[in-house]
Amino acid sequence: MLAIWLVLGLCSPATSLPAQVVLDEPQLHSLHTGDRGLHGRFLHITDVHPDPFYKHGAHPSTACHRKKPKKKRRAGYYGTAYKECDSPLALTNFTLDNLEERWSDEIDFVIWTGDSARHDNDDKIPRPLSEVYELNRAVAEKMKQVFSSKGIPVVPTIGNNDVWRAHFCFRCSFLRLTSAEYIFDFSAQYPSSRLVSFRPNDITRTYSSMWSDFIPPESRASFLQGGYFSVEVVPGALAVVSLNTMYFYSSNEGVDGCPMSDDDDPGNRQFTWFEDQLKVFRSRQLQVWVIGHVPPTDGHYYSRCYGRYVELSLRFQDTILGHLFGHLNTDHFYFMKADDVHVDGDAKLKTFNLTEHTASLFDTLVADFSRLPAPQDGMDYGNYAVVNVNPSVVPNPYVPTFRAYAYNVTGLPTSGVREVGGSERCDRVGFRGSPDYQGKSESGAMKWEGRDELKGCGVDFDGRVPFGSPSRRNLLWTPLGYAQYWMPKVEEYDARDTPEYELEYLTFSLSRLHAGGRTSNAQPLIPLENLPEELRDTGVDKSKYAPYGMDDLTIASWVELARRIGKDGGKVRKRFRKYMYVGGKAET
Repeated sequence: MLAIWLVLGLCSPATSLPAQVVLDEPQLHSLHTGDRGLHGRFLHITDVHPDPFYKHGAHPSTACHRKKPKKKRRAGYYGTAYKECDSPLALTNFTLDNLEERWSDEIDFVIWTGDSARHDNDDKIPRPLSEVYELNRAVAEKMKQVFSSKGIPVVPTIGNNDVWRAHFCFRCSFLRLTSAEYIFDFSAQYPSSRLVSFRPNDITRTYSSMWSDFIPPESRASFLQGGYFSVEVVPGALAVVSLNTMYFYSSNEGVDGCPMSDDDDPGNRQFTWFEDQLKVFRSRQLQVWVIGHVPPTDGHYYSRCYGRYVELSLRFQDTILGHLFGHLNTDHFYFMKADDVHVDGDAKLKTFNLTEHTASLFDTLVADFSRLPAPQDGMDYGNYAVVNVNPSVVPNPYVPTFRAYAYNVTGLPTSGVREVGGSERCDRVGFRGSPDYQGKSESGAMKWEGRDELKGCGVDFDGRVPFGSPSRRNLLWTPLGYAQYWMPKVEEYDARDTPEYELEYLTFSLSRLHAGGRTSNAQPLIPLENLPEELRDTGVDKSKYAPYGMDDLTIASWVELARRIGKDGGKVRKRFRKYMYVGGKAET
């Protein structure tokens, strides 16, 4: 049995767990990357929040930790939907076992964007840092068993609930030791914990050890220093940059918010590293997914941190395929724009927590989408980047969810990932370089050096990056769409049942789904066995599961969908709202 259960010895009998499924101890395998064939798919899993104190039959008002016999509604065996209860270990185990059974032979890598410990939301059962570690270690071991043992790269990132109590840092005092050392003082609660330090510390050492199978040796130093790293999930061709968003997070008062006056601020240090990574990947002609836990907005990030994030995202639009985050539990996308780039001022921005104001999130996005330029007015897509926020596995406050993405691998060798690298990749992608950002002109327009001299494999630059970039045009590595799976009946299952993740919706058009996005003889973008019966027929041309009908996930396709959502209150907008709250209602 995993060491996670050692922590339970610290709890009183009143809080001990009933006999139920635990995070199964894996059979250890030697990890290998081998010559796997590419499938053109990956999974995104976020906010698992396993809770070892969850009690089947408890009342939701106690975080599903204790019973109140007079109340009617009880905590379900596999979870309690639309309440503030975390995931029972039965749900965590089932989810990962289900992914192993139905998806592990169909994907190339896994994105795992943090929060793998329970919320610290029960004063009667405080959550010590040791428990946070043990829960994360248990999930990491399960990930190794399910994915890494089969040679499937897993790319994790640190969430806010993986390092501290959810709101504890409002009471943290920040101690600056030297220009390069940052340490939290947790007084009596965590007297020896060092949560945000720009040097190897207890947090980074612990996660470096438990994630040793996920972090490549060449990235170990950056992770030990700051909790961020990069990994080539398709060697020589496709990479993932895993950011530590705790250094940008406006709820973290232990950092200074990327001030211009301090190059040694941990957020600024991370951005310097991030920029260097992107330059190297661009020079090697790799494409990159950027992932993190807290999504970049001008409310969730300190203002200057957000401005730096947007500037890099736009400057390297030719290299970045997309931005994948979790944390908010709501299903949505939004745009970062050139107008969001702030290059002056060190003022911190007051926190606006969308998780506490979800009723306004939908209205805010619709208003933003409605202001997009009309097609006839012209639009510089180089001024936009798209952020996708994935809903959570934890049914708090909605229902369990995960995503399967498909991306373009047309023309690649099928025998193994090691054959992908090579100079001919530039010809497929359509670019060799991109101009360097030079700030803004007096008119406010973005300025880029070397635009006229760069011809990028014969493709002229449209704005700042070539139209031939995979983020702008359906080419090799372009994301084609995703299928979202959910468990709407989570409360109906008991210990005798086998739960089911069902397809909630697809972004693809049905013609793209069955044609593999490009050719008539390609394999379906989503395996047929993971689709409802009605979608397995190649002749179907209309379905409730395919409301968006997107050709791909390029920036232009997202803008077109946003225009449809913002235009009027029709079916597409209603579907967007329904999916945003994963079948539930917006909180007020």
